[in-house]
Amino acid sequence: MSEAMRGVLIVLALGVAVLGPVAVLRWGLARRRAFGTVAEQAAFEVLHLANEAAPPFRSGLSVAAAERAARSLRRLLGSKALAITDRRAVLAWDGDGSHHRAAVMSMAASVLDGGSPVVLRPQQLRCDDPDCPLRAGIVVPIEADGSVAGTLASFGTSVGAGTVGAASAVAAWVATQVELGRLDQTEARAASAELRALRAQISPHFVYNALTAIASLVRTEPERARELLLEFADFARYSFRRRGDFATLAEELRAIDAYLQLERARFEDRLQVRLRIAPEVLPVVVPFLVLQPLVENAVRHGIEGGAGQGEIVIEAADLGTECRITVEDDGAGMDPDVLRDHLAGRADGAGIGLANVDERMRSVFGDAFGLVIETAVKAGTKVHLRVPKYRAGVRAS
Repeated sequence: MSEAMRGVLIVLALGVAVLGPVAVLRWGLARRRAFGTVAEQAAFEVLHLANEAAPPFRSGLSVAAAERAARSLRRLLGSKALAITDRRAVLAWDGDGSHHRAAVMSMAASVLDGGSPVVLRPQQLRCDDPDCPLRAGIVVPIEADGSVAGTLASFGTSVGAGTVGAASAVAAWVATQVELGRLDQTEARAASAELRALRAQISPHFVYNALTAIASLVRTEPERARELLLEFADFARYSFRRRGDFATLAEELRAIDAYLQLERARFEDRLQVRLRIAPEVLPVVVPFLVLQPLVENAVRHGIEGGAGQGEIVIEAADLGTECRITVEDDGAGMDPDVLRDHLAGRADGAGIGLANVDERMRSVFGDAFGLVIETAVKAGTKVHLRVPKYRAGVRAS
């Protein structure tokens, strides 16, 4: 098969394979006996090799994924050798001339910086081995999520237009597999966060304590009990609302105020709360019920476990394109290792609220917007979260 024909088949077949490698393989196996022409057999081979290389990259651009997929991708391109890199190192090499591996990152430097393919000429691959079959090559970018995540380098005896097109198509296909894997992980994380959100909306611990506090006031302070019962109803109505996944910061703060009114009935002067809210961030849209678990965690760890007075500080600041929210208490704090277990889902208890918020922020805005938590035993806890002011698809109901 000519180089030009291979390039065309790779571009066409990978376009089909992106739609579903497993389905394509099943179709290929069912049709294999019917392939009569050389072109049909070559197309099946391309699809089969693409299907073999797809699963590893669904877990990301890593050493394990690259090593598992490199041989199939080299056979797919018909090259003598193939290398896959991320932005820092060579992840895998397959084929002849492995002594060239050490120089791959320098060959890929301009591709990583500029994002344009680079053709390698014989003088750039000159080596001490007279029998080395690598005389030319092409380095192309692997672009994922709008940036160059790595490179794919194909080596052989020569490089033509078909090689450049085929290598670029394979690199784009690898990037698509990486992005689809990230999407799968995001969807799974979102589903897990939704389940945790249902569990963490109103904790049984809070409900029991709030109703006990209200009951204790029914005879001695009936008007106060009535006010607290209305606060409880407002908070419950907001928490169990069925419209939308987002709310404004102003709505969240109103719910927090109702929650804290109920907690003050229990702790009285022991619970001190300070609010520092920039008015311009009140319309900012946040994931629904994202603050209550943070404030409840501050109450439980900052006030409930101690005998003296405790203070909770809630701040919301304007950072231009973002809003920064912090919830801080001066209470018992947490062992950082225990906190890591909570955030990783390896422990239950009070930390489930923190894990839920962290997962929801990451699933909505991306991993850069997870919680940042400062804490230590007997040193209090300070939770930071950043919220973009504008994000496509994020709006209050």
